[in-house]
Amino acid sequence: MKRVERNESQSWLWGEILLAGLLGASLALFLAYPALRTHWDLPELRLVLQTAMCGAGLLVAVLAAARYSVEGRRVDLFLASGFFVTSLSGAVFAIGPTFGGDGIRPAEAWASLIGAILGQALIALAPFSRGRSKYREWSIANAVAAAGISLFVAWSLLRALGQTLPDLSPPPGQPQPFYLTGTLALQALVCLVAVVGWGLRFVRRGDDLARWLALGFTLMLFGALHLVFQPLLASSFVSQSDFLRILAYVVILVGAWRAIQFAEFGRAVAEERARVAREIHDGLAQYLFAVSTHASMIENGAPLDEAMPRLKEAALLAQQEARFAILALSSASGTAPFDAALRRYVDVLTADGGLEVDLEVDRAIRLAPDEQIEIFRIVQEGLANVRKHANATRAEVTIGQRDF
Repeated sequence: MKRVERNESQSWLWGEILLAGLLGASLALFLAYPALRTHWDLPELRLVLQTAMCGAGLLVAVLAAARYSVEGRRVDLFLASGFFVTSLSGAVFAIGPTFGGDGIRPAEAWASLIGAILGQALIALAPFSRGRSKYREWSIANAVAAAGISLFVAWSLLRALGQTLPDLSPPPGQPQPFYLTGTLALQALVCLVAVVGWGLRFVRRGDDLARWLALGFTLMLFGALHLVFQPLLASSFVSQSDFLRILAYVVILVGAWRAIQFAEFGRAVAEERARVAREIHDGLAQYLFAVSTHASMIENGAPLDEAMPRLKEAALLAQQEARFAILALSSASGTAPFDAALRRYVDVLTADGGLEVDLEVDRAIRLAPDEQIEIFRIVQEGLANVRKHANATRAEVTIGQRDF
């Protein structure tokens, strides 16, 4: 298992190095040849991209908040707060004024940029946080309230500065203000910290979502570096940075979708283990109690010709039930292949020759992990009922997909 995890970490690291090298080479060409610094005046497309990024960030925030409400890990609290702040600042200060028809003024543009940096800073701090919170509901509410208040205070201070704020999209040929360059460079630095943090978390813990977050923030890092040399934040222009950032959100959404799948799989595995535990209590424990009872009867002088057959039958039933329980536990772990676990269960069930089972599994069918556990449970319950109550000698099991 450790060797597999090490191979996955090495594969991810080489892929990350290759991606960074390609993006770095494209950035070098971008700087060496000013003609490549192209941008297109497409206000509708820019609005669509901004809306898509805000929606994707909000979805990831909801996912992280839901997982935090269940598990209470601080990493999910920081992750949910960071994506929520980023989406909120973009929706209120970048998208909202566009719908109002007033255009994006310097105060709103700077508030959107500061909100994005604050949200990305929370996301960058998330992989370094540890432990769990006791008051989960209050923590989420406090984080949302603090984010809203911080953005409102920042916007109010920026509105007070008025026209003294530098433009986030200076005209071509005009020197770029130092404060703007420094702020955009700070955003790139925060993205770099996020890449390192989530990468380390994936290497150390094997967290699948961390791998996708590190990949997504690698794209965001180079998108931020493009903005350092071609700031087009408060304009109707679309540039290479916008496409890198939307691609980053697509990658992060893929990771979030996989995290949802793994969470559902974990829930199904936990339910299956609980069901197996109940079956052990109801089945195996009763047979062992029967063995103990018949052994006590023999000790107290009961006739051997009457007690021994019952003792032997109870012991055989307990042995068979133990085999079924061990097999069910191995399938409930979620690590055994579906076909192999199901066929092994049928082999154990038919080992005594009392029941013949013909099993057919369509190889073309594709089942999710939680669906595999559910179907294994159905087959197990059905064959157990056939063996115990139907007095049948042959059963057929076919797993496939029927067209309706």
